[in-house]
Amino acid sequence: MKALRSREHRMLCTVLAEARMQAGLTQRGLAERLKRPHSYVAKIEGGERRIDVIEFAELARALRVDPLKLLGEVLSR
Repeated sequence: MKALRSREHRMLCTVLAEARMQAGLTQRGLAERLKRPHSYVAKIEGGERRIDVIEFAELARALRVDPLKLLGEVLSR
């Protein structure tokens, strides 16, 4: 199993945080859209929590970003 804080995982966290900020949302605002506690978003962006592909798609939808575009951003860095 890969380390929780691999380079790729850190990049995913960075891209998600940047997408949230570009959407004009705070962590709390994104959490509200997801109907999740603020800590859910904070832990994802902080690298403390991994997400699966379904959660990734939910995050992208909540950010109103195409999940494939967002994934492409992660993979291109």
